[in-house]
Amino acid sequence: MKIARFSHAGTIAFGIIDDDELVVLTGDPMFAGYNPTGQRLPLVDVALLAPVIPRSKVVGLAGAYFADAVEKAAVQDGAAAEPRFFLKPNTTVVGPNDPIVLPAQSEDVRVEGELAIVIGKVAKNLSVADASSAIFGYTIANDVTAVDLSEVQGHGARAKSFDSFCPLGPVIDTEFDPTDGRILGRVDATQFQNGDVSLLAFSMEEIVSFLSHAFTLLPGDVILTGSPSSAQRVTHGDSVSIEIPGLGVLTNPVRSAA
Repeated sequence: MKIARFSHAGTIAFGIIDDDELVVLTGDPMFAGYNPTGQRLPLVDVALLAPVIPRSKVVGLAGAYFADAVEKAAVQDGAAAEPRFFLKPNTTVVGPNDPIVLPAQSEDVRVEGELAIVIGKVAKNLSVADASSAIFGYTIANDVTAVDLSEVQGHGARAKSFDSFCPLGPVIDTEFDPTDGRILGRVDATQFQNGDVSLLAFSMEEIVSFLSHAFTLLPGDVILTGSPSSAQRVTHGDSVSIEIPGLGVLTNPVRSAA
């Protein structure tokens, strides 16, 4: 089931995508369930928004992918290091077609397409076996970083935290299979990313379980599961598209700060 958050006629609502229409829901299905209002809207008549605005946090994984299948095969079960993670504030989140704003403080901003987990219930100290119960669904994320602020000035948290540095969308898919697939990234017509999700060093359940032992995960929290390939530098006027087959395409223009 694909869930969209959208704007129409000055109102923000949630809906279930049914071919080229939206079945409008009475509220956020994460909290209010899948109760239709009886209204249907053509998709072409609405503006899709970020499918979730985390009430608490965005968590990102770093170095979570094997370089290739050979490296993955060489690592025995349980031998992979623990996931490394960072936090992004929820004010980094924007939706489809919203601009990625280049901060004046940076001269090297880069983008990375990632598969993202959306948490659907309070999760604390979950076992791997129970972790799937906390996953509401999956969406596409673009993890944006001011690399020069991190590498040169040592401001790792600042480099990840500017407004607009976490585009999400276009939908949340509650039935998406995260065990396979590809992450494709383009800047304008040039492809910079073509990564295999199966090269993730950890399963979705392992990621959720590990993080739930570090802090409480709350409904609406988003986990960026890492990038399978290198990031791409962007400049004013670029258009970035991240595609995960089955989840759609997330496109954002790049603009300099006013």
